[in-house]
Amino acid sequence: MNTSAHTLHREFTHADDELLTMQEVADVVRVPVATLRYWRHLGTGPRSFRIGRSVRYWHTEVLHWLENQSGDPQDEI
Repeated sequence: MNTSAHTLHREFTHADDELLTMQEVADVVRVPVATLRYWRHLGTGPRSFRIGRSVRYWHTEVLHWLENQSGDPQDEI
């Protein structure tokens, strides 16, 4: 089995994490599911991925994305 260090790092990063559905993320972020779909299209929302035909999000990545969104706008100037 040939596994890169990057792949191993990602496996351990999410070892104790929870997968969320689009509806669950929409509830956390408090936006409609349609908004999440639009953000996916634009590539601006929380990072997501497909498992088969379903879209999933890592819970910690959603929280990290929210943390980045709530930063002080003056910090970006």
